Amino acid sequence: MIETTIGLEIIEVVEQAAIASAKWMGMGEKDTADEVAVEAMRERMNKINMRGRIVIGEGERDDAPMLYIGEEVGVCTQPNAKDFCNPDELIEIDIAVDPCEGTNLVAYGQNGSMAVLAISEKGGLFAAPDFYMKKLAAPPAAKGHVDINKSATENIKILSECLKRKPEELVVVVMDRSRHEDLIKEIRAAGARVRLISDGDVSAALSCAFSGTNIHALMGIGAAPEGVISAAAMRCLGGHFQGQLIYDPAVVKTGLIGESREGNLARLTEMGITDPDKVYNAEELASGETVLFAACGITPGTLMNGVRFFHGGARTQSLVISSQSSTARFVDTVHMFDKPENIQLR
Repeated sequence: MIETTIGLEIIEVVEQAAIASAKWMGMGEKDTADEVAVEAMRERMNKINMRGRIVIGEGERDDAPMLYIGEEVGVCTQPNAKDFCNPDELIEIDIAVDPCEGTNLVAYGQNGSMAVLAISEKGGLFAAPDFYMKKLAAPPAAKGHVDINKSATENIKILSECLKRKPEELVVVVMDRSRHEDLIKEIRAAGARVRLISDGDVSAALSCAFSGTNIHALMGIGAAPEGVISAAAMRCLGGHFQGQLIYDPAVVKTGLIGESREGNLARLTEMGITDPDKVYNAEELASGETVLFAACGITPGTLMNGVRFFHGGARTQSLVISSQSSTARFVDTVHMFDKPENIQLR
C-alpha cells in the first residue's frame, strides 16, 4: 500500500525542497530558488525504498539534468539496488513534481509558493506534455455541474446555485495574463469578483476544495503539467477539475513549447494522444487506484504557512492528501538543524 509505505517520506520530500528554496526567498534569484528545491527533492527521493519514475518534472533531459521526465528515482534505481531491494516488495510508482511552484513568488517574497508532488502506482498519472491547459476547478458541491465547455457566465450561475451564494459572493482566481482579458471582463460582468495571481495556480485549484478559503473557482489557461498535479489533489478531495490541452501558440500568446500548431499536434500524436481536444477530468488525469498529493508552503499561502526559520532550525507546514485513506492531513514540523536555544510553539 503506497500510503502506509511511503506516506511520511513524501512529506519529508516536499519539506526538504521547501526549506532549500525558502533560503532564497526575497533574493531575486528565481532560477536558484528552483534549482536548490530540485536538488533537495531529488536527494530525499533517492533515499526512499521504491522504484519511481518522473512523469512530470523539470522538463526534458537535455534541459533539466535533475528530475527530468523519465528519470528514475529511489533506492531501487541505484546501481547497487539488488543489495537493498527485494523484488517481491518493490513499489513501482509514477511521480509528478513541481519542486518550487511559483519561482517568481519566492524570488520576490510574495505569497503562495510551495513545493508539490503527486504520486500513484505505475501508469496512474497522465504524462502531460509541456504545453498549456485550459482549466476549471470548483468545490465538491459543484462537481459534475460546472463544465469547462460552458461559458464563464453559465458556470458562475451554476456555482451560485450549487454553493447557495449570490454571484457577487463568489471569487474566481485567474492568472494575470493578456490572454485572459476577455475572460476577466466576462466574470466581472456576471457579477463575480476576480482574484488575479501572477503564478501558482496549483494552490488556487487546491483552495477551491476547502471551504473558508474564499476561493470558489479557478478559470483560465495555465501550464499542463501543473494541471495534472492539481487534478491529483482534487480527485482525492472530491473537488471538480477539468483540463483541456492547448496546443495552438496563438491562443496562449506567449511561452508555449513548440513553434507551430502543426508541430505541436504532431508531438501529441507521437505521445499517443489521438484526441488533442479531449476534455479530461480529475479521474482521467490521475487515474491510479491510489493517489497521494503532498505540498509544503515555501512562502505563506491560503492553506499553509511558509517556511519560518529560527536560530538552529526551521518550521514547516505541509499538506498530504490520500485517496487511499480519504484524508487530508496538515503537518506542522519543527526541523532542528543544530542545537536550537529555544523552539517557538506559535
